[in-house]
Amino acid sequence: MVASKKTARVPKRAAAPAAAAVAAAPAEVPAHVDLGVRLKQRRLEAGLTLAALAEQAGFGKAYLSRIESGQKVPPIGSLARIASVLGIEAASLLTDNTHAQQSWRGVSLVRHADKRPTVMGGSAFGYDYFALTDATTDRALQPFLFTFPDKVDKFVFFEHEGEEMMHVLTGRVEWQVGVDKFILEPGDTLHFDARIPHRGHALAGPATALVVIYSPVGYHPNLA
Repeated sequence: MVASKKTARVPKRAAAPAAAAVAAAPAEVPAHVDLGVRLKQRRLEAGLTLAALAEQAGFGKAYLSRIESGQKVPPIGSLARIASVLGIEAASLLTDNTHAQQSWRGVSLVRHADKRPTVMGGSAFGYDYFALTDATTDRALQPFLFTFPDKVDKFVFFEHEGEEMMHVLTGRVEWQVGVDKFILEPGDTLHFDARIPHRGHALAGPATALVVIYSPVGYHPNLA
């Protein structure tokens, strides 16, 4: 007598909950798209049209429109100019700062394990940066962690109101301010007038630096 062989059959419905959970998981919104949405919201709150904000910040309307639609990631200098017209700091456009605004009492502490503001990057200029403190309005001091690109477009420079301080943490950096070029190594600090055209890139591998930008609260840039 030969025993009949039965094949165990797993009900198809057993896998359905897992598949449904995967399908229902929300896709993470890209940082540059989130930035554009937040910028448009702050512009509308300020009662400014796209054309008005672009004119006051010294940009073309089309360029600003591409930022709001998530098609363009602005370098930090451009972001600072836009934020100044809106009366906010640039870091407040990088992350949701609702909690920070409510809890601000003259001091901000961000622990190393706390969720950090959104990392920005992938721009045509190659710079990656994120805010080191909770973003709040009316703060003139803006600290960022920069990661430098290996090379930069020879025609691209940055300039904005205020002062800038750079303290190299890792790697080596060639930084140019006006016609002067500096080779910076870990522990080196450079402080300069941010109105002078500047740019830089990493030398022989990755490089990071603490960059602190100081812009007087309420200044109105007129940078062509």
